[in-house]
Amino acid sequence: MNQTSPVRRAIGHRAARSLTPAVLAAVIVASAAACGSSDTSSQGTAKSTRTVSAAPTASPRATESRRTQQEFAASVSAEVERNRQKAVTTLKGVKGKGDAVKDVSVNGLAVKPSEQFRSALVRVTNPTGKAAFYAVKVDFTDSSGKVLDSVVLGFADAPPGRTVSQHANSRKAAGVKTFPRIAQAERG
Repeated sequence: MNQTSPVRRAIGHRAARSLTPAVLAAVIVASAAACGSSDTSSQGTAKSTRTVSAAPTASPRATESRRTQQEFAASVSAEVERNRQKAVTTLKGVKGKGDAVKDVSVNGLAVKPSEQFRSALVRVTNPTGKAAFYAVKVDFTDSSGKVLDSVVLGFADAPPGRTVSQHANSRKAAGVKTFPRIAQAERG
């Protein structure tokens, strides 16, 4: 009787386990090669497939925009100016700082000393349940507190529960380190 020792049996099983992936890989490669080298010259094999359809129609022409970029910019500027004028009118009748100062914040934006303007980011958060118009006056003051310029912004239809923002820009305060402050804010 020829019995194998437990050590030899363990080595044999280990060898069989390491050969299994190699054998599988060889089978996969051989199968892929057999599929890839099909003979298309035999009868019953389609050489190509064609779909016949109606002749293509002319592609649609690109229609030019009815408004040019300059016209669009002009309409946006006109809307901003209408909102600003409405804000100026709203703030004329306001005593003190107004009823919406707590809804408004302002941050000065860093600009190069050679810039032609000073800029501040004004944010309005509408805490009410419906859209509202906000009129905001921003003062640009120097380090001594002297007001160098005042800019009025109008925020039309600020959505409820959301924050909207605009830039307040001052050419009069250009080249001077300024501090933007909310002078007045009124919800209309």
